[in-house]
Amino acid sequence: MTTIYTLSQLGWSPFFQQQLSLDECEACVPARVVSQHRSYLVLYTERGKQELPLLASMPILAVGDWVLLTVDGAFHRQLDRLSIFSRKAPGRKVSEQLIASNINTVFIVVALNQNFSLNRIERYLVLTKDAGAEAVIVLTKSDLCDEPSSYVNQVQALDPMLMVEALDARDACCTEVLEPWCRAGNTVAVLGSSGVGKSTLVNTLLGEVTQATASAREADDKGRHTTTTRTLHLMKTGGILLDTPGMRELQLADCESGIDETFSEISELASQCRYSDCQHQSEPGCAVQEAIRASKFDERRLRSYQKLKREQAHNGASLAEKRAKDRSFSRHVRSVMNDVIQRKKG
Repeated sequence: MTTIYTLSQLGWSPFFQQQLSLDECEACVPARVVSQHRSYLVLYTERGKQELPLLASMPILAVGDWVLLTVDGAFHRQLDRLSIFSRKAPGRKVSEQLIASNINTVFIVVALNQNFSLNRIERYLVLTKDAGAEAVIVLTKSDLCDEPSSYVNQVQALDPMLMVEALDARDACCTEVLEPWCRAGNTVAVLGSSGVGKSTLVNTLLGEVTQATASAREADDKGRHTTTTRTLHLMKTGGILLDTPGMRELQLADCESGIDETFSEISELASQCRYSDCQHQSEPGCAVQEAIRASKFDERRLRSYQKLKREQAHNGASLAEKRAKDRSFSRHVRSVMNDVIQRKKG
């Protein structure tokens, strides 16, 4: 039996509707990418589920994208994105990797064990804020923690307006606190490192086992990969849930606005330093160091800010250089092809 969804159930909004011309409203079918495979995409439309072969002529698409199809199911064009999540590709490869698009809310999942890290939370916050999505910190495995409230307070200190929930991801009663973000039409992404309980949380929110789970290694609480693909699921509450593989490595690039928003207190103080190129170390008139001495925030926060600033600047420059080389190579190829065509005509 084919399950039929309305566009609003799939996350359609006026933002996407206003991009359609009158002709497209009549002749095209909106479809959302719900999963991606090596040679094809799985899409949901008001007509049901369908597969779309990946062609070289198509743009690079991500799970969550909206596209328009012709009446016979062929690709017509991609719609502009409401938000886009990307990172520098893991390892030494200089390229950008798309994670997901058109996400409204991100559940940043962190386990309350020895792998808990404020620096890692800040890294995910930068990614989320730079994409323009709302962040909710979900602290899992609270049942195994003696004082979960102390961790909640640590995270809350990063930003008094930040939403933080500590829970047992296996318990449906505990996860009810997340329902305000799982409302109809809202797309939620679950991001976090391997082994923090993301798949367990996804299974509980969906009310069924859709993802395999595995315990963390006892020696170091490091996780094992159990989710290997990105997939959109529809929740019983009406929301759309995106599960993602655990990330052992999340390198940031081109996300300066996300850093400035995540570390807004430091960014604002930096503009008050005596020197415009202040490194916030021992320079006279450093407003940031004065704030640390006044215990307005700690040294760890500044080190995290500086590390992410350096990383995004380095990766951003590397990606920009690669894009410039790619454009130069494309121009060279076109020039050679034009010369060949002209010689054949001559």
